[in-house]
Amino acid sequence: MFIDTHTHLFSDQFKEDVDEVIEKAISRGVKRFYLPNVDTNSVERMNYLADRYPDNCFPMIGLHPCSVKENFEEELKILKKELDSERTFFGIGEIGLDYHWDLTFKDQQKEALKVQIQWAKETKLPIILHTRESFDDTLEIVQSLNDENLSGIFHCFTGSVEEANKVFELENFYVGIGGVITFKNSGLDKIVAQLPMDKVLLETDSPYLAPTPYRGKRNESTYIPEIAAKVAEAQNLTLEMVAKTTSENALKLFG
Repeated sequence: MFIDTHTHLFSDQFKEDVDEVIEKAISRGVKRFYLPNVDTNSVERMNYLADRYPDNCFPMIGLHPCSVKENFEEELKILKKELDSERTFFGIGEIGLDYHWDLTFKDQQKEALKVQIQWAKETKLPIILHTRESFDDTLEIVQSLNDENLSGIFHCFTGSVEEANKVFELENFYVGIGGVITFKNSGLDKIVAQLPMDKVLLETDSPYLAPTPYRGKRNESTYIPEIAAKVAEAQNLTLEMVAKTTSENALKLFG
């Protein structure tokens, strides 16, 4: 069994064929899909999939850093109301910092991150961290708020071994490895070769970052085995062992 710990199946890119995409992934052994929310606009579609596939699709709630604008406090208020509803969520995410596109709301991103980390601690749900060109600032905030009630994933990890070790020093945190490991010149395979497998999770971030040989096309959870195969090669393990270990890690984190 494989687990995709990060997929946006509610994206418009899956609007026409999401059932087919899910069934195809399941047929390849990908049995569980964790869905990180983006903002208030994505909640309804995400919840629809969670209701349609209760044994496969597991929703999470949060405000993506790229969705943090002038009205972020109002967005957070709506999402908090959703978190406090009777619906079950499995994580707080996708949250974090993104310095790639626009720094206009940098301070607001930090504030939103801190607020949502507090939600995670109150609910004892893991956080799913987006850290595009912002690893140091994200880590600093998480370190300052870390305690026994906090756990999570540094999603789409592409950093150094030193950065990974800083993540692991937080104790209850993992790194999510996706399609980038299959990119010819990424060097991520050499980093993953040095990581402890009990801290590694598999993810696609679909529809983005499709692995080789599908690069440039829509990513799907169906391609988790390709990512797992590259991790297995880097770690000198069997594909079955990678599937088993990463699935156990995911179930330990998400419950």
